[in-house]
Amino acid sequence: MNPTAQSTQGLVMESNSSLDEVAEQDSVLHEDNEDDFVLEEIGDCLDDQQGEPVVILEPKKGMMLDSEDDAVRFYNGYAKKKGFGVIRRTTRHDEDNKLNYFTLACSRQGKAQYSSKNSFKPNPSTRMQCPCKINFSRRGEKFCITSVTLDHNHPTSPSKSRFLRCHKKLDLDAKRRLELNDQAGTRINKNSGSLAIQVGGYDKLEFGEKECRNYLQETRRLKLGVGDAHAVYQYFLRMQSKDPDFFHVMDVAEDGRLRNVFWADARCRAAYESYSDVITFDTTYLTNKYSMLFVSFVGINHHGESVLLGCGLLSNEDSETFIWLFKSWLCCMSNEPPNAIITDQCKAMESAIEEVFPHARRRWCIWHIMKKIPENLSGHEKYGNIKYTLSNVVYDSLTKHDFDKAWVEMINKYDLQDNDWLHGLYNSRYLWAPAYVKDTFWAGMSSTQRSESVNAFFDGYVNARTTLKQFVGQYENALRDKVEKENHADSKSFQEVIPCITHYDFERQFQAAYTNAKFQELQQQLRGKIYCYPTMLNKEGLLYTFGVREDRKIVFEGEDGEIKEKRFISEFTVLFNQGDCNLKCLCRLFEFQGILCSHILSVLALMEITEVPSRYILQRWRKDFKRKHTFIKCFYGDMLNTPVVQRYDSLCKCSHQVAENGAESDALYTLVMDGLNELQIKIDAYRASHEVQDQHTEKVVVSPIPVRTVGRPPSKRKESKINQVVKKPRAKKPQGKTDLLAANLNG
Repeated sequence: MNPTAQSTQGLVMESNSSLDEVAEQDSVLHEDNEDDFVLEEIGDCLDDQQGEPVVILEPKKGMMLDSEDDAVRFYNGYAKKKGFGVIRRTTRHDEDNKLNYFTLACSRQGKAQYSSKNSFKPNPSTRMQCPCKINFSRRGEKFCITSVTLDHNHPTSPSKSRFLRCHKKLDLDAKRRLELNDQAGTRINKNSGSLAIQVGGYDKLEFGEKECRNYLQETRRLKLGVGDAHAVYQYFLRMQSKDPDFFHVMDVAEDGRLRNVFWADARCRAAYESYSDVITFDTTYLTNKYSMLFVSFVGINHHGESVLLGCGLLSNEDSETFIWLFKSWLCCMSNEPPNAIITDQCKAMESAIEEVFPHARRRWCIWHIMKKIPENLSGHEKYGNIKYTLSNVVYDSLTKHDFDKAWVEMINKYDLQDNDWLHGLYNSRYLWAPAYVKDTFWAGMSSTQRSESVNAFFDGYVNARTTLKQFVGQYENALRDKVEKENHADSKSFQEVIPCITHYDFERQFQAAYTNAKFQELQQQLRGKIYCYPTMLNKEGLLYTFGVREDRKIVFEGEDGEIKEKRFISEFTVLFNQGDCNLKCLCRLFEFQGILCSHILSVLALMEITEVPSRYILQRWRKDFKRKHTFIKCFYGDMLNTPVVQRYDSLCKCSHQVAENGAESDALYTLVMDGLNELQIKIDAYRASHEVQDQHTEKVVVSPIPVRTVGRPPSKRKESKINQVVKKPRAKKPQGKTDLLAANLNG
């Protein structure tokens, strides 16, 4: 059925004596209020399926239309064909707030108002007191045209109608395409451009790039149509209905205001069963307009990549808040605490860990410590030498004794006995110094940079203006990509084989067992073997002691600020029990990272060992081990996946096959079109006789109050790349040469 025929259906000419009198009264009422009116754009609220009128039917006095919507649709269609815009002017209601009278006018009606403060640079205006207008008055349940003025005092152009706001509209198909492309990260200009190509040019579209941008911005703000905290609460309930293992906790104050929130999906909980040996916890990523902190529990998967084990949003950084969070996470993970945890230097966090994870091995982030060297030592006259010496003490000390001895020598050499920062670091050396922590398995993680790499993973999804409910939706998009990357890495390890670089049998042993990423790490140690020279120092029965000299090269910044290289020989001791093939190296790389070091590999080659014991092939790095979380289907609570969208997507899938079949021949095309026309008639009849209303009453959680956090000031926190763009640019201070020793971790 032609939509225009629908819009003019019920339009009747009446001629009676009272009509002119009413029109005259309405005209008088309107003239009395000529200067007091409110303008309202007409357009997007109309039926998305209105079409182009075949015949331009001019409005005439006495025409009757079935409803207000029919009246607006009729005049809007007329205006579009003539080439002018429409606004709503006067509107009057009766005592029951029922619409009695309204006026539609040309959008160029009214006096021009210039808001620019600079009179030499006035803002443009479209208003020029155009007289074109049409008045409608209620007649029972219908509306009658009581007066008509069709003349304009400006030229009109039908070809330019598509640029007028009242004639722009986004249909459901365009909206859905924009939403899906936006989720996939497609830029708005390419998003709208693809729609234009589909219909044959921008002139065929009834909207522009600005409308696409505005719609997506509105969608991001109003995905669930309620407040931020309540939106998150509803999202959690919906996710839990889809996935019984979805876990969430919301800390709500007595006044109903949200304070903290934690959640983890089924995949995170299952992944923890495989990667519970070591986690990192970090709070350095500011996320949203409430200044709530995004906190992440992060582990290492079998590819050496970060895997999310739960996350939350906190409104404070005190001990009470961290205790609430850690207890919530522990409950989520079946009360199984981690073996080791990496954090930054936060006293509130430390006390919370001691209470909730008393048996977990703790470690500070060494990266944060080394970054503070310039802040605490740059005022010393021998700062360059101190920085170089301190770096050597931290990274080159193989044993606790070596570290303590080198530290004391550094303090005495540069008269640093009164430096409180260094004194505090030495007293806490068991929490951060590599020589003191390498006896524990850390899966290769040396700092909370692993957490911050997950935070960086949210770049492009989250910035400082992100609202709470936006964050949850964007978290889903980021997590979906993260899961896909892990699946891709699994596939590559299954399908591809990295060639061996040596003829040693034990290399092929690791090649068959390890994921590609971990096998490449082992090959890196094999390459380092060419710089290692093992020598047997002692033999007692089956127990051998080897000395391994390693030719090393380091890059450092000299006193003159120039980047220099230095070669030196390091001595390592390797113990080898020939009876059970038990090996142990002074560098403790295997204990720390789970990868055999080049020193042990050189001894294996020297002793002609063809196969290493299974204890040196860790299960957590194997590619042939089935892990529970890889079998769990992720349920994503699409914020845009409303019942309307679900039905629309389902209908589109069915109609695609019908369209393909109908395009095969003219006869099938005619058959499909006839069927669609008949179906449209039935739909119109149904819509005319039915109204669907959804009502629901739900518990409301109030959004948090924006707060200022403690700890590092925001300017010192790690920021996403988008945040750096959003914030106003500041004048750059002249910078010196890069501090390589503070920036490069673990050599």
